[in-house]
Amino acid sequence: MATTADTLMFTFKGKNRKGEKVEGELRSDNLAGAKSQLRKQGIISASIKKKAKPMFSRDKKIVPADIAVFTRQLATMMKTGVPLVQSFEIVADGSDKPLMRDLIYEIRDNVSAGGGFAAALRKHPRQFDDLFCSLVESGETAGALETMLDRVATYKEKTEQLKAKIKKALTYPVAVMVVALVVTAILLIKVVPIFAETFSGFGADLPAYTLFVLGLSDAMRESWVFLLFCIGAGLIAFREARFRSEKFACAVDGAMLKVPIVGLIVYNSIIARFARTLSTTFSAGVPIVDALESVAGAAGNRLYADAIMKIREEVMTGIQLQQAIKNRNMFPTLLQQMAAIGEESGALDEMLEKAASHYEEAVDNSVDNLTSLLEPMIMSVLGVLVGGLLIAMYLPIFQLGNVV
Repeated sequence: MATTADTLMFTFKGKNRKGEKVEGELRSDNLAGAKSQLRKQGIISASIKKKAKPMFSRDKKIVPADIAVFTRQLATMMKTGVPLVQSFEIVADGSDKPLMRDLIYEIRDNVSAGGGFAAALRKHPRQFDDLFCSLVESGETAGALETMLDRVATYKEKTEQLKAKIKKALTYPVAVMVVALVVTAILLIKVVPIFAETFSGFGADLPAYTLFVLGLSDAMRESWVFLLFCIGAGLIAFREARFRSEKFACAVDGAMLKVPIVGLIVYNSIIARFARTLSTTFSAGVPIVDALESVAGAAGNRLYADAIMKIREEVMTGIQLQQAIKNRNMFPTLLQQMAAIGEESGALDEMLEKAASHYEEAVDNSVDNLTSLLEPMIMSVLGVLVGGLLIAMYLPIFQLGNVV
């Protein structure tokens, strides 16, 4: 089996057995292989050539949403009885991302060569994390890969939906504020100096507010490159400090939880992610101690990752999960009660799944509320920024009558 690097895409035109004109694309190691595939399909090719790549195209990178779609499609194929290797080919042919197709074909080649599915996935840690690989491995070991893939697909879909909701809550206000700051900077650098030249011939003292804006404009014109450099350096320093310093990362994550409205969204998303991940791993037959370790890695918040690891340590000593969660004082009462009911009834995974759905819905409602609250606030901020500059520039004109 050829490797992905040797696999090429060909376009063809021809006629099928009924004499009808057909055209399309197929993947093969070389031109001879592509012609052979067409003959097997009963297609007489009129033309076949290697598909050219656009000169200025750039392959889109693989994102978690692509992995979620891949998992769902693979689970659907296997549930209908399609063999695993053939499922890879069907899913790959349906992908519109070259990098994703190459990834699937590479996994297919590894599985066809006799390697396990989980082992093939572990060769691509950027796309498939330890939790994903562990769940697939559990499905392979238990002989229920199609069932496990369905659970993993549901987990990935719910996780991506949750991320999308949080991005929806944060992207809009951030984008508007950035645009507002850019517009303000342009006004200060390009427009205000024109007014300054006009004011120089007034022969009267300018209002204090106007002088302040003119001074701000001078500072922006003289130091805008330095300011951009400082902003960029600050963002890079922040990212590196958050990555390298555990204490700083915990402080940032803790501060995010205290931000009005946004903090509640982050909190509910952490709880939903905790319940969803623990439910999925536990239902897959992963021991609770190992499952909690995976949950800590998927928490998305250093404070809660540390808290989950402490819960794991207590569970290892024999303390019930519900009590260990309660001891941390960081999780809501509803989650504690659902965990207690689940442990007593032997349906912990079902109770946690219900808790996850509840908090995911809470995130959705909070995002809608945030959007409705932010719109008038953002308009007010824009009015203050842009309107404040206009007022500063027209104040001297309003007072011009006193000079004349």
